[in-house]
Amino acid sequence: MTDIFKIAKATLKSEAQAVKDQLEHLNSNFKEAVFLIKDCKGHVVFIGLGKSGLVGRKISATMSSLGIPSVFLHTAEGLHGDLGIIMSDDIVIMLSYSGETEELKRILPTLIKMKIVIVAMTGNPKALIWKNINCIIDCSVKKEACPYNLTPTSSTTALLAIGDALALTVSNLKGFKKKHLAVLHPLGAIGKRLTMYVGDLMRRGKQNPVVKQNVSVEDTIVVMTSTRVGAVSIVDDTGKIVGFFTDGDLRRHLYSDEGLLKKSIISIMTKSPKVITPKVLAIEAAEVLKKYNIDNIPVIDENRRPIGILDQSDLFAEGIV
Repeated sequence: MTDIFKIAKATLKSEAQAVKDQLEHLNSNFKEAVFLIKDCKGHVVFIGLGKSGLVGRKISATMSSLGIPSVFLHTAEGLHGDLGIIMSDDIVIMLSYSGETEELKRILPTLIKMKIVIVAMTGNPKALIWKNINCIIDCSVKKEACPYNLTPTSSTTALLAIGDALALTVSNLKGFKKKHLAVLHPLGAIGKRLTMYVGDLMRRGKQNPVVKQNVSVEDTIVVMTSTRVGAVSIVDDTGKIVGFFTDGDLRRHLYSDEGLLKKSIISIMTKSPKVITPKVLAIEAAEVLKKYNIDNIPVIDENRRPIGILDQSDLFAEGIV
């Protein structure tokens, strides 16, 4: 009977080792490729066929998402008219692990005549096809994860890893920041984490329970349970927050104080509670909740008035955490 986990573990170990081995290939050629891409005035055009082409498409997408203009050109389509996508200011990165891809051999002379800067990502840096190009990045692996050492597995993983290393290194040198990432990812989980603020998520109005400091615990509970938040902000006569009270606080006090309900909320509330402003990123608010092990937090304005409340469930609902 096939040992499923034995095969899976062997595959992962082989591919992990292949990626680790790429550390040896971070040499002057890799550095040269980094600066060629960084200084490129046009697009980084990835060209490849088969599995290498699929990897090239992914690396291209990663570069674009990091502010490095990039496109992918299928080798066969390039041979049938689509070479027109390449302009003189572009850089071409060719992916061929074997260095023997027939279609690349046919397309390369045209690119050389166009005086295009060409970088190769390959497992065979000594292949004759590369003799007239600008830069060769060695992405070779000792063996494929495939038991017959044939199916592209470890080699494509290595290509992808080197491509990610190129993309992240170049984006760092170009000064790419989180704020730039937000512009390029307006939707989805990444976009929300970078562009959604506490003010976009906080509960307002009737969903933001607030009581004055002189009311009883009993009346506070009535207000608190009018919403599903399970917490209430306490304010002074000027409307500034002075305390916070949660259903967790209630449960803890009920066990030790029989006369609790008739007491003033000011006597048992959490004084000087943790607060947040609406201009804080939602992902940063999530970190605050985690740090202090709390489920919700009052949102205050510049005058320390509680204008909203943020609950952990709101962050979950939007996929922020």
